[in-house]
Parts: sequence; C-alpha cells; structure tokens
Amino acid sequence: MSHESPASRKDLLDIASLEREEIEFLLETAKPFKDLVSRSVKMVPTLRGRTVLNLFYEPSTRTRSSFEIAAKRLSADVINFTVSTSSVTKGESVLDTIETLQAMRADYLVVRHQMAGIPSFVAKHTGASVLNAGDGYHAHPTQALLDAYTLREIYPDLTGKRVVICGDILHSRVARSTSTILEKLGAEVGLLGPGSLVPRHCAKRFKVFRTWDEVFAWEPDVVYLLRVQFERQKAQFFPGVSEYHREFGVTDERLETIQERGLYVMHPGPINRGVELTDDVTRYERCLINQQVENGIPTRMAAMYWLKPETADRR
Repeated sequence: MSHESPASRKDLLDIASLEREEIEFLLETAKPFKDLVSRSVKMVPTLRGRTVLNLFYEPSTRTRSSFEIAAKRLSADVINFTVSTSSVTKGESVLDTIETLQAMRADYLVVRHQMAGIPSFVAKHTGASVLNAGDGYHAHPTQALLDAYTLREIYPDLTGKRVVICGDILHSRVARSTSTILEKLGAEVGLLGPGSLVPRHCAKRFKVFRTWDEVFAWEPDVVYLLRVQFERQKAQFFPGVSEYHREFGVTDERLETIQERGLYVMHPGPINRGVELTDDVTRYERCLINQQVENGIPTRMAAMYWLKPETADRR
C-alpha cells in the first residue's frame, strides 16, 4: 500500500472522518518520529517558530504531557493554559477564551473538553489547527491512533484480527474512536460489559458479549480494557465495584486464560486497580499499557506534522 502524503487537513477532530489512506499515512509517519528516542538529540526542527497551546478543560496527565513532549520534540514553543486559574472560572465562555488566546498567535490548539463538539466549535473560530484531545463521550482521535500504532507493531496487518473492548462502553470516547480505527484497518471488534454500559445500538455494528466465556469462545487476539468512568456516571450502572470486577474485570483466574492463549492486553489509562484488572496484569509480558503511553508521543508528532494551520499561510 502506498503511503504518499494525502492532502493535509487543518484539524484532527475525530477518526470517523478520516480516510484509510490518511490513517495509514499518520501511522507510517510516526515510525521515524519514534526512532528519535534512540538518538542523542531527540528533536527535529519541523515546527520551529510555531506555538502549540494546550487548552484542557478536564484533568489529564498522560495526554497533556504527551502532547507537550511531542510538540517540544518538533521544536515548537508550548503554552499550557490552566483553566482552573483562568477567567473561565469567572464565567468566560469558550468563544471569549478563544478570542483572547488568538492574541497569542498560536498555530496549534490542543483541546480537551467535557462537552462533545467543543473542539469542532473552536476549530470554526480559529485559523489555528485544532487537535481534539477528548470531547465528552464523542471522540479521542490521537488515542485511537496510538492504539492502532501499538497493535501494528505486533500485527503489521490487522485484517481479521479480533479485538474485544471491555467495560464502560457507554461513557467512553476511547471505545468510539478506537473501535472505528480498528474497523477501518480491517480488524473485527467485539464488546463486553454490563448491559447498562453497552448501548443497544452497538449490537447492529459489533458482536456484543455478556460473559467472558463468550469472549474466550470467540478467540480474540487482543483484550482492550476500559476505565470505569465513575465521574461521568450520574446513576449507579452496576451493583458495586467488587461485583463489576468479578463479572467483567480481568481477575487472576482470567489472566491465566489470557496467558495460556497468548492474548495481548491494552488499557488507555488511568487504571482502576482491582476494578478493571488485578496488579498482576500490568506485569504480564504481553501487557501493552506502557507501549501505548510511549507511542502517544510519535503518533501525536505525526498528527501535528501533517496538519496545516491557516496561520501558516499568513507568515
């Protein structure tokens, strides 16, 4: 398959709107950026003179720091906008904030917000390239890219590979974006979770499982565990944490089955230990959680490399 550069976009807002050739280009572009880790100088001058502004309305450790490192390795200047100490706490609207930040002449805005659609709204009101770092339950495109990149390091061709996504599907933008990118790359996706946390419409698109026995009978290649998002749950979706772990988590017993079958395990983090998985899972040799974190940097470098802000035309 050719990996010639497809036309650049201004923004990266979701996976659903990307063509497969665009996804392939981003994954291939990430490879040389990952190789920078082994070099004495881990920077390239690609975005020298450009400014990346991290605008996070929700808490984040992995994604925010990953974007910051990625931007710095591309030689960009980075500004972290701390919402908790900004005028947003005094009632300033998103549009007011964007108009204020325009004065900083940022070329890239990395936006995370608790409401779906805010990054798209921001993109319509700025010439800067907007990268969606997670909006509500909607999308998390760079998480999906790093997930796909991580799996492609193991399986260069994902066609026919089976991935079961387990847990809080209802509240998960990761589930939406990662399942979409896996489908576009030819993988089969299944879902496992409490009936209250797996939307009914999912059954029209994916295999939906109710028990781990059904999952193991399907013979997946990868188990992708989702964090139970207690902070997004306005009601009780299952009886309790211990019951959730017993019915849907990777217990020590299930880990033995996973090990026997040589399945890979993934998780976007942060982990609720004793809920989605036991401590031993993180020490399992085919646990890919650390690789996911590591691969977030080159895939986000690839995304910024590919995007073309309108501000670039005015320089």
